[in-house]
Amino acid sequence: MAALNYARPIELSPAGEHKSTMIMLHGLGDTGDGWSDIGYMYKSSLPNTKFIFPHAPRRPITINFGMSMPGWYDIASLEEVNRSEDAEGLQESKRYIEELVAKEVAAGIPASRIVVGGFSQGGAVALMMLRSATQLGAVVALSAYVPLHTQQPVFSEANAKTPILMCHGDADQTVAFAFGQKSYQLLTSLGANVEFQAYIGMGHSACQREFDDVLQFVKPVLSA
Repeated sequence: MAALNYARPIELSPAGEHKSTMIMLHGLGDTGDGWSDIGYMYKSSLPNTKFIFPHAPRRPITINFGMSMPGWYDIASLEEVNRSEDAEGLQESKRYIEELVAKEVAAGIPASRIVVGGFSQGGAVALMMLRSATQLGAVVALSAYVPLHTQQPVFSEANAKTPILMCHGDADQTVAFAFGQKSYQLLTSLGANVEFQAYIGMGHSACQREFDDVLQFVKPVLSA
C-alpha cells in the first residue's frame, strides 16, 4: 500500500469540561467537513463532549475507474459490497481510528465514554472498530454494512456487549438497504447488542429524524 497522508482532523471542543468524545467518519469522496455540522447540532445537548471529524486519505478507488479521492478503503462493487474487499485498507483505517481513540484515552477520557460513528464507508469502518481490543462506549453506523463479515470474529470480547446503532434508508441506491439488514441480522445472530432503525423513502443520505435518533442513542453513553 502506498503511503497515506492523514490531514489533521476537525475538532470541536466541548462547551464545558471535556468528559467524553464522539468520532464521526465521513463517506467516500467526502471530508470531515461534510459531517462537522452535527457537532454544532449536538453541542447544546452534549456540553461535555468533544467531537472529532477525521479526513480519509486520498487513494485510488476501483469503482470510480481508479480515480484518486478521499476514501477509508478501496471498493470494487456496489452490487456486491462484500466481494473483493480491501482488507488491507480496512485494517489500516481501523488502526488509524484506534490511534485517535488512544489519544483521547491518553488525555484522560475513558474508552467507555468514546463513541465511534460513521456514514457509508465511514460506518463500515466504525463497525470494524468492534474488532478493537479497546472497549468502546458505542458504535453508530449510518447507511453502512459489516465489512469482512467472513473474517470472524466480527467483534472482540471487549466489544461483545458494546451498544451498536445501525440506521438505513429503505430507498438507498448506493449501499442497498438489504446489505444493512443482513449485517444487522448477522450481528444479532452472534449475540451483539445492536438495534436497527429504518427510514422510509430515504436514499443514501441522512435526515433529521435519524440525527435525533442518533443523539438519543449516544446521549446516555456520552453524558454518563
